[in-house]
Amino acid sequence: MMAQNEVVVVGIDVAKDKVDACIRSLAQRKTFPSTTEGRRALIRWLRKYKVGKAAMEASGGYEQDWAKALRQASLEVLVIDPKRVRSFAKSAGRLAKNDPIDAEMIAWFAETFVEAKSQAHDAAREKLAQIVNARQSLLDMQTRLQNRGEHSTPEVVQKMQERLLKKISVEVAKLEVAIAAQVKATPHFVELAEIIESVPGLGKVTAAGLIAAMPELGQVNGNIVAALLGVAPYDDDSGQRRGNRHIKGGRRKARNLFYMPCMGAATRHNPVLKAFYDRLITKGKEPKVALTACMRKLIVILNTMIARRQKWDANRYKVSVPARLPPSACPA
Repeated sequence: MMAQNEVVVVGIDVAKDKVDACIRSLAQRKTFPSTTEGRRALIRWLRKYKVGKAAMEASGGYEQDWAKALRQASLEVLVIDPKRVRSFAKSAGRLAKNDPIDAEMIAWFAETFVEAKSQAHDAAREKLAQIVNARQSLLDMQTRLQNRGEHSTPEVVQKMQERLLKKISVEVAKLEVAIAAQVKATPHFVELAEIIESVPGLGKVTAAGLIAAMPELGQVNGNIVAALLGVAPYDDDSGQRRGNRHIKGGRRKARNLFYMPCMGAATRHNPVLKAFYDRLITKGKEPKVALTACMRKLIVILNTMIARRQKWDANRYKVSVPARLPPSACPA
């Protein structure tokens, strides 16, 4: 039985040293080593069965070389959130888990959810994302070291931590220069950055992070972009029960990056957003709930601005308090 819409789909489970591939519709399976020759062999095998779409999970970066090779071979590549595939497998009653089974589940998922489209590969955006993520990793390390410094430790440990903190600060500054250079080198990124940075409270690093992590900005509707960021509240009702609304899912790294700038915008730097935040607090909303509402409003506004290629206009983007705000839609 062919896959839906006549496109033959392969599911690929990626590990560090090999991949397991499954063409579920044709009952074909094979394992390939994570080498240049292994990737060539996979492509030859896929061409033999006229595969048009390859699906794989995000695997901590191990999937990148495979995805690049498959795209160069003119295959559509879909990189899927592993949690979605695992939930799909459980819903199908497939509780066992190993690499061949995972490859089959990935193929089945991609065959079932045919509306899941792959993003066009963008080498410049991928490079920017890697630099942005490296900077964030250093900042996380910096925070951990600073927290340790609050406790009593031997002098030799304190000096070691001080040296590391200084080194991290230097490396963060270097990465910020690299981020600015990568944005400047890509005309499309320059245009997007100018639009994002026109919003009071959002700076260069935030703009670069959103460009890297949210390529859908300006291309989808507001509800979708809020869900992608992870600030869309979901119902939790059953029968007569009306549960609290909560945000779920979304891109954690993008949400974390957006959180602090949005807090600054909502509490100090952006008069429009601050008025919205203050009115929510006056109505009795918890600060985190109000901030989540501000994050959702701001990302929807940014989405509209980018779609229209317009910079910030306080009069155009005045926002009002919604009639019904979820009482506990706090950031995940």
